[in-house]
Amino acid sequence: MTIASVIFGLASMTSYADEFSTPSLTHSQSDFGGVGLMQMPSGRMMPDGALAFNITNNDDYINYSISLQLFPWLETTVRYTQIHDLLYSNDASFSGDTKYTDKSVDAKLGLIEENFWLPQISVGFRDIGGTGLFDGEFVAANKQFGPLDFTLGVGWGYLGNRGNLSGNHHTSSDCGRSTGYSTSAGSISLGSMFTGCSSVYGGIEYQTPFEPLILKLEYDGNDYQSDFPVTQGKKDMSVSTPWNVGLVYSLADWARLRLSYERGNILTAGISLNTNLAKLEPVWIDEPRPDYQPHPRKSTLSDDEWQQLVNDVQKIAGYQQVSVRQDQDDRTLTLEGTQQKYRNRKEAEERAALIIANSGLDVDTYKIIETQNGQPLTETQVNAYAFQRVAENNYPEADFDDARTTEDPSSTSGELKARDNTNWQFGLTPSLQQSFGGSENFYLYAIGVKATSSYRLGQHFQLSGGLYGNLIDNYDKYKYTVPPDGTYLKRVRTLTRQYYDHAFRVDNLQLTYFDHYGHSFYGQTYGGYLESMFAGVGGEILYRPLNKNWAFGIDGNYVKQRDPDTMMSLYKEERHFDPQTARYYRVQTGAFTGHATLYWQPQFWSLFDNTLIKISAGQYLTEDKGVTVDFSKQFESGVIAGVFAAKTNLSASEYGEGSFTKGFYISIPLDLMTVKPSVQRANISWLPLMRDGGQKLNRQYELYNMTDARSPWFTKATAQ
Repeated sequence: MTIASVIFGLASMTSYADEFSTPSLTHSQSDFGGVGLMQMPSGRMMPDGALAFNITNNDDYINYSISLQLFPWLETTVRYTQIHDLLYSNDASFSGDTKYTDKSVDAKLGLIEENFWLPQISVGFRDIGGTGLFDGEFVAANKQFGPLDFTLGVGWGYLGNRGNLSGNHHTSSDCGRSTGYSTSAGSISLGSMFTGCSSVYGGIEYQTPFEPLILKLEYDGNDYQSDFPVTQGKKDMSVSTPWNVGLVYSLADWARLRLSYERGNILTAGISLNTNLAKLEPVWIDEPRPDYQPHPRKSTLSDDEWQQLVNDVQKIAGYQQVSVRQDQDDRTLTLEGTQQKYRNRKEAEERAALIIANSGLDVDTYKIIETQNGQPLTETQVNAYAFQRVAENNYPEADFDDARTTEDPSSTSGELKARDNTNWQFGLTPSLQQSFGGSENFYLYAIGVKATSSYRLGQHFQLSGGLYGNLIDNYDKYKYTVPPDGTYLKRVRTLTRQYYDHAFRVDNLQLTYFDHYGHSFYGQTYGGYLESMFAGVGGEILYRPLNKNWAFGIDGNYVKQRDPDTMMSLYKEERHFDPQTARYYRVQTGAFTGHATLYWQPQFWSLFDNTLIKISAGQYLTEDKGVTVDFSKQFESGVIAGVFAAKTNLSASEYGEGSFTKGFYISIPLDLMTVKPSVQRANISWLPLMRDGGQKLNRQYELYNMTDARSPWFTKATAQ
């Protein structure tokens, strides 16, 4: 079957655009991920919030990449590249037949937006802080004329190895830049940027009248003579022509096939799956908001009516662990509860106010105190008379905000009328532990089920635990080479494989004391089995002013490492023998770990709207000291994308491959994936490599998350 027959076969499934519906050009992904032509990037960007997952394969490489438009001016790409003809290592006992895998990060920054006179101009960086196999920089400009989009750029490093602009190939194949494998993966070499060979490159992207089909023509800036398969594997990657041709076919709005003929001698194929994190919208089947239908006024309710009010508040307004008090002297009804349904607190509070008003209770003020783990976070006061006017729509543009104010919680008063007596809480959730790009296997995973339970002992104490059941995993392939001296870093995380050897394990079992000290201070102390690998005691205190964009907290913990060969025991001996490598290694038998953390949501610069920066300084599990920076962006849908890095006093050689700890994560509101509103989230995270430096304790509760209602981030209101 020829390529032409495939194209015309697909064409029969989709109509051509007519003169009234000329298709518009939607820019596509390159072979490496990120908007571009084929091998070369362009100056174009995706729409804000766009996410693309790409797989591209040819005889030399297979690329797996994820590209995210984090801001309108910043495109980011994470990529894993496997080299077909090279193994991860020459030691079969270590890596088997796993292909050599390169991990890299790209970034593209928009400098100038296209207008009538000027092109769109961007500057970009490929393979930042990687091993150097594909590192390069570029400046690219794009101008569109109808269905044609023209790209003209200058590339350095891997992108400019053809050297048609500058560079002396007589010094080396990459003009002295030393493009190629570097053992110091993870470090960023600023001195080599915009050096070495440089080349002019360019191309055209053409939207055909047939809407699903886009054609591409590219002049390549790379000559491929510095590629790793050539320098390391002695493979022939000769170039018959610098011109590459390709096509993109849209199977659907979210799926595109890519096919190209490159270097005049190699066929490349790929697929891109797309969505937009900013435009995801929930589709709910929810309890309807009650109409305003007040009963005749009365000074109090019967016991059954009080209990029905509690039940309605839980079902319709989403508050749990509810208690209701009435102060007849102050003519105030106070409702306390934990919001577990609506990210938009205004929606929850208005529903609660309608339920109270419809009960017919004759009071002047409704106090709604939101709590978490028994601690008061915010107090919303609703003026009953003003709310009646809003509910009856007595004036133009009447709004619930006209009847409510939010402030720091005050002490509760009045007679307890009814409460939710459910102190037990249970949960059952799927669990996925994963890592990519390892020597043992490209993808390591563990799929299981986590059962959680908690019991509330009064206002301050909570007993909680979790049991993990492992269903399937391939962590038996995970290997870690103990350093030759076998004595340095304690193996606080690289013992992961041993913890998956058993079908069941107690993930955590701890007693926690929570308190609110007033004046925006919150605290917790805890003890027990704190996570799957560590037990101990600890505490945290947080200062978080109401409705402020910053907070500050300090946590401290004394921990010991759990013995993975037992259900509940701890390691007693620090030094152990590894039979796989015939070397000794150390574990953590008692150490202090803790951090001081600043939380900040910048609001002074529109370039960083809807972002959170967390900066932590302190001591980590293997007793190294340093700083962790966590930067995250929240889109309009509530989806959060973030990146973090921890740099400690360990040198790159002491830390091992990767040089320092870093990772990425996406946090998705659960109500985007279900038909019910929820404040819960599903978190997906990945680390390029698991090492022992820069590792924090995975505490069950964090006060910043617990006090989110005071300045919402994780439960920020979105359009519903």
